[in-house]
Amino acid sequence: MVQDDEPVGLDGVRVVFDDDRVVSDAGIALVATLAGRLQVEGLVGRFVRLRRDRPGAANAGRKVMALIFAMLLGADSIDDCDVLRAGRTRRLLGGWLPAPSTLGTFLRAFTFGHVRQLDRVLGESLARAWRAGAGPGGDRLVVDVDSFVGEVCGYEKEGVGFGYTKRRGYHPMLASRADSGEVLHVRLRKGQAASARGVVRFVDELIARVKRAGATGEKLLRADSAFWNNKLFARLEDAGWAYSISVRLQFWVRDAVQAISESAWRPLEDYPPDGEAQIAETTVKGRRLIVRRTRLIGPQAELWPHWRYFPFITNRSEALELIEAEHRQHAVVELTIRDLKDQALAHFPSGRFSANSAWTVIACLAHNLLRWTSLIGLPDERKRTARTLRRRLLHIPGRLTRTARQWTLHLPARWPWQGDFTRALARIRALPAAN
Repeated sequence: MVQDDEPVGLDGVRVVFDDDRVVSDAGIALVATLAGRLQVEGLVGRFVRLRRDRPGAANAGRKVMALIFAMLLGADSIDDCDVLRAGRTRRLLGGWLPAPSTLGTFLRAFTFGHVRQLDRVLGESLARAWRAGAGPGGDRLVVDVDSFVGEVCGYEKEGVGFGYTKRRGYHPMLASRADSGEVLHVRLRKGQAASARGVVRFVDELIARVKRAGATGEKLLRADSAFWNNKLFARLEDAGWAYSISVRLQFWVRDAVQAISESAWRPLEDYPPDGEAQIAETTVKGRRLIVRRTRLIGPQAELWPHWRYFPFITNRSEALELIEAEHRQHAVVELTIRDLKDQALAHFPSGRFSANSAWTVIACLAHNLLRWTSLIGLPDERKRTARTLRRRLLHIPGRLTRTARQWTLHLPARWPWQGDFTRALARIRALPAAN
């Protein structure tokens, strides 16, 4: 190979958009291969039955796949999906891909019931991916439940409102797997919905979904104080789940905390040197209450001189220090929310609530496919952000050519992460097609 490193002079380069063989993001073939092994398009065709009298109802499976592929490449609006129609991207991804206007009409054909059908696709694809090697199997499963505000700018979008952040938007609730960042369950709610609205039914569906997916080991659910609920405690105990859920400092909690003797408080060693933290436990209403208290020390102590208390209720029986440390790790759910907002959930593109609900479920399915690609294709690698995975594995320019009846996808020589790509592709291609 001749090495040609001479500068070309950018002002003298002639720019022409005329190459029909180029694929702008050829790495999407990696995730598309996994989606083919899991038969995601077939699942959509099987479960999502839009009414035929609604415009855009036909070919639901292909249209959902187009949205998934675009979201994987970073699309946060319907117009961004047009990137799939450039060059030979359509041929690489299996042929016909609809225009953005067709996808917008398709999303507006959804009703609440159709979104629930799409939610079933999310659950079934989870089960198939876990059977293919991405699941916990008999190992411990830690699930984090949280909600967030998806900010919007339109005044006429259905269901938007001002929530606890005082910003206009929607208020989705989700459950994520702590170690992998997968979205196990999601529900779009109106902007004015309280954080805990529908959480009991949501967790009922989550428990059933995880069981169907094949998780047989110990299960732990973590949540913040917005979700504590006696009915929720009872549901989790009946299902055999462990839980650690924060509680607000209501009078009965405050009384229980004040009753803890000073000698019972233990210092936390893994706390910044400019502060002090201690933990203790007691029993309230027959359940174990663990409390962490913190305050500043040193020159900044006058800003925060008194103890602040952070209690949570749990049914676990392990050592106090272990339970408290793992409860603090509930914050990893924010990493999943960050990835979703960095992709499709940066915006909610439609004016109709059901269309945005469908968009949300599809966005989580796209997010999971990228996570499963990493879990199955690169099991020994550390967990990466969605942006990093897109840059290294998906945003690869390529050229699709055919010679002697053989299709070849040419990717850049000396791509820094070509080893990761080829290893992941080989592992995914070795998977049997899902039934």
